[in-house]
Amino acid sequence: MRLLFVCVGNTCRSQIAEAIARNLGHDAQSAGTEPGESVAGEAIEVLREIGIGASGLYPKSVDAIDSDGFDSIISMGCGVFCPILPIDDDWGLEDPIGMGAAFYRETRDKILARVSKLE
Repeated sequence: MRLLFVCVGNTCRSQIAEAIARNLGHDAQSAGTEPGESVAGEAIEVLREIGIGASGLYPKSVDAIDSDGFDSIISMGCGVFCPILPIDDDWGLEDPIGMGAAFYRETRDKILARVSKLE
């Protein structure tokens, strides 16, 4: 399945989703409406905790994404409005920035459960 995960900063949730989806065998990308400078260290750490590497992850702009060919474009839940992207689903996940490791783990586990259900 070809998936695109979208949020504002593209530093936490959407990066976690991209890495998990790839690990599960999907062709996945992520992007943000206002991409940050780098992937959050906490996001990288919670991925490592479950044996998923962060190689190749970096913040990208939705403006650089061609939306054609994705099976599903998913907003992580930050009220993203992307006039150039047809959002198929909004997962309603709170942004973990500044929330601590436990909240990152909870977010990771919610994303893992949802990506695991995609077919």
